[in-house]
Amino acid sequence: MSIEIKAPTFPESVADGTVATWHKKPGEAVKRDELIVDIETDKVVLEVVAPADGSIAEIFKGEGDTVLSNEVIAKFVEGSASASAPAATAAPKAEAKPAAATTEKAVNPAARKMAEENNINAAAVAGSGKDGRVLKEDVANHLKSAPVVAATTVAPVAIEATGDRVEKRVPMTRLRKRIAERLLEATSTTAMLTTFNEVNMAPIMALRAKYKDQFEKSHNGARLGFMSFFVKAAAEALRRFPVVNASIDGNDVVYHGYQDIGVAVSTDKGLVVPVLRNAENMSLATIENTIRDFGARARDGKLGIEEMSGGTFTITNGGTFGSLLSTPILNLPQSAILGMHKIQERPMAVNGKVEILPMMYLALSYDHRLLDGKDAVQFLVTIKDLLEDPARILLEI
Repeated sequence: MSIEIKAPTFPESVADGTVATWHKKPGEAVKRDELIVDIETDKVVLEVVAPADGSIAEIFKGEGDTVLSNEVIAKFVEGSASASAPAATAAPKAEAKPAAATTEKAVNPAARKMAEENNINAAAVAGSGKDGRVLKEDVANHLKSAPVVAATTVAPVAIEATGDRVEKRVPMTRLRKRIAERLLEATSTTAMLTTFNEVNMAPIMALRAKYKDQFEKSHNGARLGFMSFFVKAAAEALRRFPVVNASIDGNDVVYHGYQDIGVAVSTDKGLVVPVLRNAENMSLATIENTIRDFGARARDGKLGIEEMSGGTFTITNGGTFGSLLSTPILNLPQSAILGMHKIQERPMAVNGKVEILPMMYLALSYDHRLLDGKDAVQFLVTIKDLLEDPARILLEI
């Protein structure tokens, strides 16, 4: 029985995709629900699995080809592998099994990418996933167990043996191209301006130190981090300053009666921004668990497109990489974005005395077409005040 293999259904915000990797060749045995091809869009990598046991008869779209939503990319023959099995004798079957297991070893896209970047064979890595699937963590553990080999097999040959200045040209991924387009669009179509302030993180750090163990026990292992405080403070500030939560649509200003806050997450493929829907109604524990889940699935390429669509405001944390100060770029069509930075002890004047305090610079980039400086500055000061006195977040004062 012949079955058409189609590209996934793309949402309206995604026009097309690109065939990233074919994991199976025509005629190669495939089991039901086994990964056969990755489709890369400008937001996520979508996996297409086999509809039944059988094999791919013909591939219509090769790696690098552009595909549309629900477009036929291959023809699949159901039962072709099992149909030929009875003709084989018992001895050849026993010999063929190990070879099939080797070639059919499932590898997650993120694991395959990491393996290729480190010049190792992903199929040779012991997999800990379902049915022996190789995960990104498996490749990382493999690299830890043999770091010297990976380091010495590339550099000496390229530099010492030839002495050439080596260059490598790699096509830009669809996700990276889309990120570049959106950032360029934000800088060229908006009147972007950034205002700065600083926040004393001592009160929140003291609160975390006092209650983190009790918080974790009370909320089924949820760890109390800084991001949940920033999300709650931003949600309250957005409620007080609805213009910051608004967006421009043509000649109209759209005011949103909800706070859908995006949290920027860095992955190997680029920056993605999953969204916390109705963040104003979420508890600190729910925020922490959701962000942690977003981060884990983003690194494995498992986030859904719908989870990264929309959003009325964005928070990005360059401090995790050591950034002391930056000017974040707007995430269109949003009108503002908050940048967090590294916590660093600095001498501060407090009541006429010098004290060493853990300080963080905050940056708010905003679209001056919609927001006046007064609104932007007052919004950022509100976040600063809420963070320096966390009880105000709970009391909404």
